[in-house]
Amino acid sequence: MKKLSLLLLVTFSVFGMVQAQETSTFTFNHISLSVNNVNISAQFYKEIFNLQEITNRTEIEGIRWFSLGEGKELHLISVIKEPITTNKAVHFALTTSNFDDFIINLETMNISYSDWPGTINKINLRPDGVKQIYLQDPDGYWIEVNSVGT
Repeated sequence: MKKLSLLLLVTFSVFGMVQAQETSTFTFNHISLSVNNVNISAQFYKEIFNLQEITNRTEIEGIRWFSLGEGKELHLISVIKEPITTNKAVHFALTTSNFDDFIINLETMNISYSDWPGTINKINLRPDGVKQIYLQDPDGYWIEVNSVGT
């Protein structure tokens, strides 16, 4: 009986550990972008997206951090000097409840954007009704701006 009890205890303990591992969740924390000039990139994200700069806790010169809200961050890093290569499929997306106002602001600032196929200054309308555009930052990174949930 003791052996059976011990076997059951070990079995349930192992099952519990496996169960706990399966229910682990991950949440998005930050995105880091390698940039040529951290000051030019920081100015872009401040002016275009009105992002608030936050403390760079690494304290390494050439790195600047910005809040994306809800504890999410954008890190701009200019300390790596390797060439930056990307394409439109490698992008991050930001959602705004003021999509139409954002478009007006881009046009006022003479900032080009495109739909997914690449038509300049055209808004993409997905079948589910979400509006989206794509633009590039000073280092060529693609940014999707959409109206999800608005």
